[in-house]
Amino acid sequence: MNASREGDGHHKIDSVPSAWAIERFGKDATRLSVAVPERLTRAHLRARAGYKASGLTRPGAAYGHTLAETVREELALEAEELGGEVRLLRGRSYAVINEQVLFPFKYGSHPAPVEDAIMKDPSLVRRRLFAAYGPDEPEGLFPVDEYSTEEYEHLHEAFEELGRAQNLVSVFFTCDPENGVHAVHWGEARLEPDGTFSWTYREELAVVGA
Repeated sequence: MNASREGDGHHKIDSVPSAWAIERFGKDATRLSVAVPERLTRAHLRARAGYKASGLTRPGAAYGHTLAETVREELALEAEELGGEVRLLRGRSYAVINEQVLFPFKYGSHPAPVEDAIMKDPSLVRRRLFAAYGPDEPEGLFPVDEYSTEEYEHLHEAFEELGRAQNLVSVFFTCDPENGVHAVHWGEARLEPDGTFSWTYREELAVVGA
């Protein structure tokens, strides 16, 4: 897939994997650029089937919680098929492929620009994931008086559970029970103190219809 430039750090996938994807995933870059959207769609279909079978008139948690689990499971299955690893971190499975940790995040239930993505009240685990494995933050991003030296160092401490993992590849998407996955983006995102994200590199992947 050729990656066409659409602005600073943003590329849209056309036909061959980008240099960034090849650098991150090597020989698996071509397959993953197709497989990731496919896995998200499979996860959606599984979550929707569970919601329909529940007999509830509104999807609510029956769809949302199941989707979160099935997304992680589908990406883990893909990692295993590619000879990667599945690492358990605080009870949640993370796919690790070519030492890249895949971090899926549904940022909306309606089509919306990925620039609008926000993570409300991120847990310490998530903040630590982004701090330790995501892009380095600009000097002075965190106010000096907000963290002590010990707290700051802990925030950037790698997780032993993730082994030799080197980088965090963010997989952001929007999805709803009836229409499925609307858009998928992957790349390198930095979690800002206010819960928004700054992308140092981003690509939009082709969505697979349900």
